[in-house]
Amino acid sequence: MKKLLLTLTLALFTTLLFAQKNTYQLSSHILDVSQGMPASGVSIKLEKYNEESKTWSFVDEKITDANGRINDFLNSEKSNLGIYRLTYFTSDYFKKNNTESFYPFIEVVFQIKDQNHYHVPITLSAFGYSTYRGN
Repeated sequence: MKKLLLTLTLALFTTLLFAQKNTYQLSSHILDVSQGMPASGVSIKLEKYNEESKTWSFVDEKITDANGRINDFLNSEKSNLGIYRLTYFTSDYFKKNNTESFYPFIEVVFQIKDQNHYHVPITLSAFGYSTYRGN
């Protein structure tokens, strides 16, 4: 029994040690420029556009970490070509910080045309925002 347990433990350890780390094609980052700090705890929804039916379909939803980042949208092992929309739910973030704001959410639509990494950062304040394709 001990030998079996040791063998299973060694197999699990080896699997974890040599398992390939997933890589992701899409990331995002929010910087609250009014505070000069990352915006943590912001929910971001990812959707993909179907050009035939002219509808959006849910892909994923995540919450920004302590650094205002989400690094793991869209597994790179799959084909991710197409038009996407990121919706940043900023209202709760500003309410949590007792700040009046103008935008309850922000939608950013963009197109993935190749297998390269896409980074979509947002610089945010209560009454404005900016976005660009980062790296």
